[in-house]
This record gives sequence, structure tokens and C-alpha cells, in this order.
Amino acid sequence: MFELRRLRLLHEFALRGTVAEVARSLSYSPSTVSQQLALLEREAGVTLLEPDGRRIRLTAEGRVLAAHAARALELDEQARQALAHAPAEAVRISAMPTAAETIVPAALTALALTHPHLRVEMTEAPPEEGLFELTARRFDLVIAEQYPGHTRERHSGNVHELIGQDPIRLVLPPGERAASLDRLRDRAWIMEPTGSAARQWAVQQCRAAGFEPDVRFEAADLTAHVRLIEAGHAVGMLPDLIWGDTAARVTLAELPGSPVREVFTAVRESARGSEAIGAVRGALAEAFAQHRRPRA
Repeated sequence: MFELRRLRLLHEFALRGTVAEVARSLSYSPSTVSQQLALLEREAGVTLLEPDGRRIRLTAEGRVLAAHAARALELDEQARQALAHAPAEAVRISAMPTAAETIVPAALTALALTHPHLRVEMTEAPPEEGLFELTARRFDLVIAEQYPGHTRERHSGNVHELIGQDPIRLVLPPGERAASLDRLRDRAWIMEPTGSAARQWAVQQCRAAGFEPDVRFEAADLTAHVRLIEAGHAVGMLPDLIWGDTAARVTLAELPGSPVREVFTAVRESARGSEAIGAVRGALAEAFAQHRRPRA
């Protein structure tokens, strides 16, 4: 019989590619991971790992067993949910920054009343990281977004469900008159880092308006965007969720076509029937629905 803990290590190795990354993810030492994988090889009676230059990789048999390991972990998750008398475990969520700062607090307040014994743990992380770690079982639910024309990768075994649409607007310093995008060609811009979906989308909007933006400032934290724009050093494009329940102190202007980003949750298919995860998702959707549109 295969030990489930060792199968999980093989599953993690298939996802992450190195023993060091598996060890870091699961808070083990690299030597412990290597030892447990060696024991799994002995149980399997075949070679699961082979040298690949200075690294190691899965053999063909290792890839077969890793696929079965993923299914075994799904079955284990389903079995635990089926045991009605089993104690409720924590629901671990990954939230993109704007959600962590706005809808998560409101959802937790609602859950404290409706599910007072439910433990929710949150990590703020970009959608790319959260969705990957959902597959690796670090998280049970992810709050993510996708911009128009930039659909997120669908990891096998994960289910995405829309919770709402978040308008994206031009943001100018306080006191300025609203201006169209094409009139901002000579301004300094602040955008998210190169490679992010938000950055790719924003640059495309500028190019469609006939200019290449002067991206003088980069920041993953959208609060930094707000502060630099409030101080008059830049203009930008931000989603409404950034303002929470407070009125924006900057000038907001409409973008061509009034674009929106889609905010969605993702869970593993095997955990979709979890009452606890369903309760958290419902609270997040309700919190998003109650979110007030900002007023400049």
C-alpha cells in the first residue's frame, strides 16, 4: 500500500519541479523530502526519479504515479467531507490585495454571525500564485480576477465561479477635470509590474488610443498607485474595488467602452461540496454585492 503523505510529496514534486521547492512549500527539510520519496520508490518497486543534469526529474513511471497521487488526494478530500461527524477544518483562502482589503473583512464579519465556529485563514497573494497553490492544496479557495481579453489559465481539477464585475476607470489627481484617455498621452503613468495581466491590459488600452504610455512608476500594491496619483505625480487605471466603502479623493473618468474586470472564486472540484467552503464563498459573493461604487 502507498502512504498518502508520500504520494502528496510526489504530487508536489510534479507541480514544483525541485525537492527544495517541495520542502519549502510543506515546511520540511530537503533531506526529509528526499528520504520519503526514496521510500515511495521502494514501495512502488520502480524508479520514480532520475538525474537530469544537476537536477532530478520524474521518470515515465513517476509521472504515472503522480497522476494517480493527484486522484488519491482528491478522494481523500471527498471522503473527509462525507464524514458528517468529522470536525470542521480551517478554510484557507488566497485573496488578491483589493479583495483582502475590502470584501474579505466584510465576509468575515458576516461569517462570525452565521458560522461562529468556522475558522478562516487568509493569505494575500496575486492571482497567479493563489491559483497555482490551489492545485497544490495550500489553499482551499482563491479570490482572483481577470481583465477583458485576458482569461486566466484553467488548472485541471479547479472550478471558477464569477462573483461579480468590477468597473475599471481612469484615475487623475484631485482637482483635475475628467479627461479622455487620448488626452493623457503626455502624462506620467503608474501601472502594475511588467508581466501582470493588469499591466498588459492597461498598456493595450493606451496603444488603442494611439500612444505608448510613459510608465514612470511600477507597483504591485495598488495603494501605492492611489498615493502617487493623489500627490499629483501620475495618472493610472484602477478598479472600483480599491476604494472600499470610502469616497475616492481623486478624479475618476470613464475609459472607452466602460470596461470591467471579472472577480471570481476558484476551488478544487473535489472540494466543491464542502459546506464550509460554500459558506465562505457565499459570504464573499454577498460582500462583493454590497460593495458601494465610489464617488469622486
